[in-house]
Amino acid sequence: MPFHPQADPRRPERIRWILPGGVLPVAGGSVPVPPSLAALLSDGTLTDVAVAADAVVTDLAPGRRWADEGPRVRSALHVALDDPVGWLGESAPARSDPDEPVRRSVRRLLDGSVGDFVRSHGGCIELVDVRDGVVRVRLAGACDGCPAARFTLRNRVEAELRRHHPQVSGVVEAGRG
Repeated sequence: MPFHPQADPRRPERIRWILPGGVLPVAGGSVPVPPSLAALLSDGTLTDVAVAADAVVTDLAPGRRWADEGPRVRSALHVALDDPVGWLGESAPARSDPDEPVRRSVRRLLDGSVGDFVRSHGGCIELVDVRDGVVRVRLAGACDGCPAARFTLRNRVEAELRRHHPQVSGVVEAGRG
């Protein structure tokens, strides 16, 4: 879902995440917060999350910087927007897969900057699975057997994922399928 941040020049701790109209099932002030954003309120990253007709408004806690916390907030918002029930305060089905948020981030990363980098070198990188914080990918094309592939996995894919998900314990190459 496309959205973009808009800073509030009068309140540097506040970011309005501008959404296409009608995306959220609720609007106006305080609403129930989906679990991914509630976790950022609980751990002290955010002090408030509110919903407007065209945006989700987040306030960063004192002593925190958007340069450091922005990627985590963006990632949590992506997960929250994929869970419209969470905005209604209704009980959502229990999430039996704690790796799903990481899986979604990996897909976005592979569809975006990291995938573009790999494709620019004639390669292909495909998500195989995420389990217990270990991300398994398959390399193909020019990446299959490339001496730089391990560097790309560690310094591009894994480093970027850990910025958003510190629980990622590694990125490994899966065998040929």
